[in-house]
Formats: sequence, C-alpha cells, structure tokens
Amino acid sequence: MTTPLSGQTAWITGSSRGLGRVMAEELVRLGGNVALHGTRPDSPSTFGEGETMQQLAEDVAEVGPGQTMACWGDVTSEDDVRRNADEVRSRFGQIDILVCCAGGDIGAGGTGVGKGGRPENDDCLNITLEDLQSVMDRNLLGSILCCREVAPAMVERQAGRIITIGSIAGCSGRTYGAIYSVAKAALHEYTRCLADQLRPANIPVNCVAPGGTVTERFLRINPVEDEKLVEAGTLERYGRPEEISSVVGFLCTEGGRFISGQVIRVDGGGQTFPC
Repeated sequence: MTTPLSGQTAWITGSSRGLGRVMAEELVRLGGNVALHGTRPDSPSTFGEGETMQQLAEDVAEVGPGQTMACWGDVTSEDDVRRNADEVRSRFGQIDILVCCAGGDIGAGGTGVGKGGRPENDDCLNITLEDLQSVMDRNLLGSILCCREVAPAMVERQAGRIITIGSIAGCSGRTYGAIYSVAKAALHEYTRCLADQLRPANIPVNCVAPGGTVTERFLRINPVEDEKLVEAGTLERYGRPEEISSVVGFLCTEGGRFISGQVIRVDGGGQTFPC
C-alpha cells in the first residue's frame, strides 16, 4: 500500500455517513490523518450506518495506516466551525486538506422529517422560507465558513488542498429539488472564486460533483431504478461511494497538484455538456 498522504491531516465535514464516510476511509488508506465530522455525537445512527462518532472514527482507523479523530458541530455556526477546527489542530497540529462534504437537500426540520429531511414543495416558488434557508446554509454557508476558518493558515504555509462536494444537480435546471440545485450551483461558483483567490498561494481548490450515488439516504429518498443498481459493466447506472472518494483521493495527492478551479462531474457521463 502506498501512503502519499502520510504526515498530512484532512478534515472532512459531513463524514458521519454516506459519501463522507467513504472519503474518510480513502484518505486513511492513503496514509492521511483524518478528522471525521458529524452534526451530533450520534450522527452515524441517523440512517443506521453506525452508532457514535467516536466508534466511527475507531472503525475507519482500521482500514489504513492513518490516524483518526471524531468531532461534531453545526457547520452553519461560525463558533462551532472554529471550535471543531481548533480540536483538529490541537490533535494533529494543522489542517492540510479540507473536504467540505456536509450538505444535502435537508430542510429546517432535519433528517427526521419526511423523506430523510427533503423539504416539501421544493421548487422555485413554493418552498417555505425556513426550508430554503436551511438548504442554502447547509450547502453553501457551511462550506464558506469552513474555508474561511482553514484557508488562512494554508496561505501562510503556501500549501494545502481544498475540495468542496457539489452535485450534478447544480449544473442544470429542474423543477423539483430546485433550491438544492441553486445551492450547489452557488457552491460550484464559490469554489471557482476561491480557487482564483488562492492560486497565488499555491493552493488547489476544486469541486467534485457526484451524480446519483448509492448511499442509504439516496435509496430512502429517491425513486430508484432497479436496473441502475448494477455495479459494473455499464456507465448507465448509479455511482458507488468508492467511485467518488477515489477522485477526492486523487485530488489530495501529488497527481492533483496542478488541477484547480474545476467542477469535476463524477456521473458516468450522464452530463456531457459544458458546465
């Protein structure tokens, strides 16, 4: 096993389950130290993917040579973001890689409401103000706050990597799920702007935009096309978390050192138009 991230520390927000958890496993396999993050101490239990953040960190540590730790807090709270970042720095010294994975089309009621928290009437005209604010904050504001907290030290060192997690939903218009699309489109553009700002400081900033990917929440909240659940042999299928995390891992290594300002769609070619 090669360990290109040995000695480096990654903070992955929204890594208590689903895509974020698999990203954490990938970076630990690559030798990195990883801080796993959830909203609550028991966030992994939301969709039955674990029990506590601490247990999750211990489980992830078993897949590779990197060390892990657990933290939790609200990424839309500046105080919580600063506290979590300080906890990571206290344990590992500095944050070399930031992956902003926290997000989702989750309304003000949280994941316990409706279909995994997806807002009712989620279109351009009828979504409630509270749900609109929640979706925008979870996907855009949270990422901005984490970048604002972590990037300045990277600038001082003239080194670091930042990856945001967008979505192909942010690359085209749609009626249902419109505000989630708006939030991800805004995150895509924030990523490009941040990449431009941090380019003189030698810090690549990119966005990974998954298509439909098989996670527990995805299966619960979406009408699933069974023929797309196959794992190989065709690109006309749903993605798997490992296919997203491998791109994140690549961007964190030396292979991704000259890639910045990009929104990389990982959707099997489902979208082939310029974005």
